[in-house]
Amino acid sequence: MAVIEVRVPDLGSFKDVSVVDVLVKPGDTVEVDTPLATLETEKATVDVPSSAAGVVQAVHIVRGGKLNAGDLVATLTVAVAVAEAGAAMAPAAPAPVAPAPVARATEAAAAPVAAAQPDAAHKIPGGREDLAPIEEHGFSRAHASPSVRLLARELGVDLARVTGTGVKARITHDDVKAWVKRSLQSAVPGGGTAVGGVALPSLPVVDFAAFGPVELKPLTRIQRISGPRLHASWVNIPHVTQFDESDITALEEARGRLRQQAQDQGIKLTPLAFIVRAVARALAEFPKFAASLDAGGQNLVYKQYCNIGFAADTPHGLMVPVIRDADRKDVYELARSLAELSAKARAGKLGAADMQGGCFTISSLGGIGGTAFTPIINPPEVAILGVSRSAMKPVFVDGAFVPRLMLPLSLSYDHRVIDGAEGARFITFLSGCLSDPRGLLEAVP
Repeated sequence: MAVIEVRVPDLGSFKDVSVVDVLVKPGDTVEVDTPLATLETEKATVDVPSSAAGVVQAVHIVRGGKLNAGDLVATLTVAVAVAEAGAAMAPAAPAPVAPAPVARATEAAAAPVAAAQPDAAHKIPGGREDLAPIEEHGFSRAHASPSVRLLARELGVDLARVTGTGVKARITHDDVKAWVKRSLQSAVPGGGTAVGGVALPSLPVVDFAAFGPVELKPLTRIQRISGPRLHASWVNIPHVTQFDESDITALEEARGRLRQQAQDQGIKLTPLAFIVRAVARALAEFPKFAASLDAGGQNLVYKQYCNIGFAADTPHGLMVPVIRDADRKDVYELARSLAELSAKARAGKLGAADMQGGCFTISSLGGIGGTAFTPIINPPEVAILGVSRSAMKPVFVDGAFVPRLMLPLSLSYDHRVIDGAEGARFITFLSGCLSDPRGLLEAVP
């Protein structure tokens, strides 16, 4: 018999992922790909599968804990032949988390740097320079990983003053960031919030029960996560929204002709597939709309790929799956990708990779209604397209009014990166693509 370790797979950029359920216990018999635990990232649940068939010897995680890629989940007792076969077939496991002696070595190496730069070590974003110096003895005894210690030193946070919320009171990245936020907030007169160095006044607290019966219902997890991010986007990014309409009469006629052919292939050919195809063409013509500002805000990062996200309305809340290499897919492939990702989103089974790496986002409310809206940019992207419900309108053509199917478009963009003329050119080009579906039905090069 041999012992095999099962570790957390690659989670993309997600860190400190919550353990929402432990599905096995010592003594259980498992097969290959049997789920051992369920992790919850910011917008999806991910199962950790068993890499071999055997008996669970020990479980090294607890429900409610935090995990990162490479952390040990469980150890299995397996037959030697199975273990050797699994080792030959399995990909190399992520490097294990560094043990405590390495952490102490990291701290020892970092301490002289902090001592050599006392002013920088005690500053945090927002201009606070009145933080107490880091007390090295308490800092070294704090229950935190090397990466958390590095973050704390960069922000000038004394870990001895931070309360950990992780497993066994372990201090997490979120704990350090929350401590910094509280420090910033405490410096704002009137109890407001500091954003980008500007103090925002706090809102008044109202006792709604004084006016009649009330009912208190908690926000969903996705609302709790997306709310602060949307607020940060709206406050930090100078939004401008450009509106236009596109004549999609010919597009709908073409879609009607192709609908049966698509159904025969098991594809539901929706207008959104054509819109994604048109956006991919527009991004190729105007690559700045798919770029992002770098961390310093001094350079633009132009991406050599075209990944387009779309807002999916699910029972769990709004999610944004990403279609990879959208510029290399025709409308049939895009329709298939939209259907598959939408189904995964509704089932709450989107993985980390399904929601990362987007260049541009489309928020389509055409199936619900409305004539226009101002979508909020999804950082680090610099633009987002809102699509409302199409309507038949009289359009003056060749000296007479004729009925045409018009689609309202709302383009929000980051005014630090894109000016009004560029925004107008982009939405005009996009409208033209949608008005002439022949270009959208061409084969992808």
